[in-house]
Amino acid sequence: MKTFLIRAFATGLLAVGLGGAAQAAVTPDKLDGTKLVSAEQVRDLIGKGVPVVDTRVAAEYAEKTIKGAISVPYKEKSSKDASFDAKLDNFDLGKLPTDKNAPLVLFCNAGECWKSYKAAVVARNAGYKQVYWFRGGMPEWTGKGLPTQ
Repeated sequence: MKTFLIRAFATGLLAVGLGGAAQAAVTPDKLDGTKLVSAEQVRDLIGKGVPVVDTRVAAEYAEKTIKGAISVPYKEKSSKDASFDAKLDNFDLGKLPTDKNAPLVLFCNAGECWKSYKAAVVARNAGYKQVYWFRGGMPEWTGKGLPTQ
């Protein structure tokens, strides 16, 4: 089945199959001002005491998350697009470490989940200097058999 890409004003790029089902575009593969990290790098950062933030909804966090992660859900109403409008969303920066020079890892469900991407943009724009974006998120973490809670 062929897939066509269309430009939609409200939601950014959508992949639409012949059956008419729409899927949001995947997150970019890089984010300026942050460092993209792998599951192994996140594991090593956790070993150094770096906080890991699960930006998914509370129910997903409660079901399974990276061992030691804290829950700070990114509540999105903006488009799933790199040019999203953060003013439409809600992310409680007050739940992040107060030291903006300290490292911080953000993750969600990867692929079509934009929560950690958007949270990384918001944190970076709020002055956090060492933002690590774990783009692979829970699928990569669990796929490697790394510890969950």
